[in-house]
Amino acid sequence: MAYTMTPTPPGPVGSQYCVCKVELSICGQNLLDRDVTSKSDPFCVLFMEVNGKWVELDRTETAVNNLNPAFAKKFIIDYHFEEVQKLKFALFDQDKSSTQLYEHDFLGEFSCTLGMIVSSKKITRTLLLGNGKPAGKGMITIAAQELSDNRVITLSMAGRKLDKKDLFGKSDPFLEFHKPGDDGKWMLVHRTEVIKYTLDPVWKPFTVPLVSLCDGDVEKLIKVICYDYDSDGGHDFIGEFQTSVARLCEAQDASPLELECINPKKQKKKKNYKNSGIIIVKSCKITRDFSFLDYILGGCQLMFTVGIDFTASNGNPQEPSSLHYINPLGTNEYLSAIWAVGQIIQDYDSDKMFPALGFGAQLPPDWKVSHEFAINFNPRNPFCSGVEGIVQAYSACLPHIRFYGPTNFSPIINHVARFAAQATQQETASQYFILLIITDGVISDMDETRHAVVQASKLPMSIIIVGVGNADFAAMEFLDGDSRVLRSYTGEEAVRDIVQFVPFRNFRNVPKETLAKAVLAELPQQVVQYFKHQNLPPINSEPA
Repeated sequence: MAYTMTPTPPGPVGSQYCVCKVELSICGQNLLDRDVTSKSDPFCVLFMEVNGKWVELDRTETAVNNLNPAFAKKFIIDYHFEEVQKLKFALFDQDKSSTQLYEHDFLGEFSCTLGMIVSSKKITRTLLLGNGKPAGKGMITIAAQELSDNRVITLSMAGRKLDKKDLFGKSDPFLEFHKPGDDGKWMLVHRTEVIKYTLDPVWKPFTVPLVSLCDGDVEKLIKVICYDYDSDGGHDFIGEFQTSVARLCEAQDASPLELECINPKKQKKKKNYKNSGIIIVKSCKITRDFSFLDYILGGCQLMFTVGIDFTASNGNPQEPSSLHYINPLGTNEYLSAIWAVGQIIQDYDSDKMFPALGFGAQLPPDWKVSHEFAINFNPRNPFCSGVEGIVQAYSACLPHIRFYGPTNFSPIINHVARFAAQATQQETASQYFILLIITDGVISDMDETRHAVVQASKLPMSIIIVGVGNADFAAMEFLDGDSRVLRSYTGEEAVRDIVQFVPFRNFRNVPKETLAKAVLAELPQQVVQYFKHQNLPPINSEPA
């Protein structure tokens, strides 16, 4: 293939959903020896597929005379869960000082998605030549690490005997936290609420990212200033002190830390000046605010199940007017939805075996209606191999079933919920279940479905509903609790919003990637929200 050099890497695609930055470390093993008198001098080039073309993002340094290089230069990439980010790692033996890659000997390449790398944390694969054959015994190892300081600090502060600043009453104190900026000036980081009419305030505990408060450096000096609030904005200075996060962390629940609040002007003027009050650090805790990528890198698997609507309202699959009719291009809206969501989620499941279920059809041989059947007709093993396996099973089952009704969602939701409930017994952040339901219309068992969703909201589970065709999807919008909390018919509220609904018709004339972004945008947040609510850290997390 032809490699093209781009002077400036393109900006990140879809950056409004960017979760974070990932650092990739590259090692090579047993690389081809292209030099006659010495060993190869390899370097690695990273390409990303942008609009169907490979574009160079970055390259490592050259490892001189080395067939087993560990490159010091790391590749840093914006990570987007809801996109398929195709990467290519190509190794070359440097022969000249030219930046043109055709001037150097090719040592092999490896292509994959960023999702494959982060879901495994570290992968070792065979390098291939341009003809698809192995590049000798050459291997490449790629390791991923999230580039972010996810520590947060929670402070509980109080004051004692602060200076009285108001003529006809006590002070209305609040605190400001500042850190040194790049320009040497103090920069405001956080301001507490105002506590009215007191010289002994107790402020509400607050949490800020450690990076915000001290750039992640617990020894760095920070300044705390105490003011008396005035409604005209001319707040009166009470006092200040400088400290560090390391010092604040000496505060324990049983033994709070007391720091003198000093007014330098008063200190200069008055010989017997002690302080302008005491600021008390009641407690200071540093914890980790785990991200979606922390859980994935920690080994959490996303368990994907598909539920397909085979009710009669879809139309006869033999006729072009049917939503299940497979057109000459080999697709329809059901297949498009399966591909869009499945091709992203499959990277996060190590065995890539996905249950595919149908509902609303009569099944042979007795033609009874089923609302929960394996589309491969193997109830003991409803698993399909990869997204391709789901597509094959779907196409194969269409001629053998009769479309019927009604449109019941609750059996399939409860089916996946049973597995999600089993996973909670492990008490680790190891599995999260995703159910994709593709349907053409109105739900018949709305009360049971609402109840099933409310119960599932307590489990490691999310539901994505894609509505195909042109029906009225008002009921689906109701299940998607973006605007209001979903309630069961018993009055019980959903613990969290786990349903994401999108009508396929909004995505008919846009690139297929757009549908995946829309339906998966909320998923990382739902995964994190569940595990945090359960106080479950990533499996392989480090202490703060």
